[in-house]
Amino acid sequence: MLRTSVTKLAATAATGAVLMAAAACGGSSSTSSEASTSAAATTAAAAPKAKVGLAYDIGGRGDQSFNDAAAAGLDKAKTDLGVDAKELEATAGETDAQKEERLRLLAQGGYNPVVAIGFAYSAAVGKVAKEFPDVKFAIVDDAVAGPNISNLLFAEEQGSFLVGAAAALKSAKGNVGFVGGVDVPLIHKFQAGFEAGAKAVKPDIKIQTKYLTQPPDFGGFNDPAKGKTAAQGMIDAGADVVYAAAGGSGGGVFEAAKAAGAKAIGVDSDQAKTADPGVQGVIMTSMLKKVDVAVYDFIKKFVDNAVVAGPTIYDLKAGGVDYATTGGQVDDIKSKLDEYKQKIISGEITVPSK
Repeated sequence: MLRTSVTKLAATAATGAVLMAAAACGGSSSTSSEASTSAAATTAAAAPKAKVGLAYDIGGRGDQSFNDAAAAGLDKAKTDLGVDAKELEATAGETDAQKEERLRLLAQGGYNPVVAIGFAYSAAVGKVAKEFPDVKFAIVDDAVAGPNISNLLFAEEQGSFLVGAAAALKSAKGNVGFVGGVDVPLIHKFQAGFEAGAKAVKPDIKIQTKYLTQPPDFGGFNDPAKGKTAAQGMIDAGADVVYAAAGGSGGGVFEAAKAAGAKAIGVDSDQAKTADPGVQGVIMTSMLKKVDVAVYDFIKKFVDNAVVAGPTIYDLKAGGVDYATTGGQVDDIKSKLDEYKQKIISGEITVPSK
């Protein structure tokens, strides 16, 4: 941000010079003011914009879920803050070395800050951030440490508790399902919260669980066919509500729910708005994980020269997670869900994360 400070000093000096020159020539105060405004406008126009580099997780912009939430935050920063941006996408089955190269390309290209979307970038961010100590890095969903790394973390278990309670309140069969994209600790948080919320409503409820892939295969976050097969199996076994914490694979879960007359729960984005229009009606609610808010906040802090390294946790109290009400399908249970929400915020309920 040294460049920003120098620019501000230059703007002050330029304005002062204009005022002095106007006074020496006997100019009026209005003339001085107009000259000052013109000089400031010229300096502002010449000031460089922040150049944001953003590296998506598998599925990229258009996944209707996690990555799209990040994209929304970046788009807001473009509109509100006037930043420039370059976006790069991950590919299925890629190595850490490929992730490193993606981040390195952004940093070498003059992009600062650089934002990595997803815990899969953990090793790559840790390594590349050391190579570019003057670049600010942020990573969503991982706590990798460094003096120039900001960690954007969420209390996914709290939001998942609320949609778990919604699932139990809406299930006519006392049987619900959880589809996780990849069997990793992050998605375990979604599962733990969902199960806790469902059992808070119905202690004897049946909860079916299925993970689509095991690491290092992260394809489970972008495989609708596997999501559909998993959800079909759960519905055949009696589930009438299925929660998809599986990124782009959730589209398949929604298709299975629609075909069977069941209900589904989305994740990350309000998927009753973002999913394919043909399946939006089966999505009774979504667990909102406001990656857009976190990404925008980080970029704004950079622009304001206020970035700090280390973790920022977006929980229910901070408005970082929540449940969606689009479509009105949970309107009749909203008061109960909000009661649980306040108990979590107050600390009366502690939601497990594993």
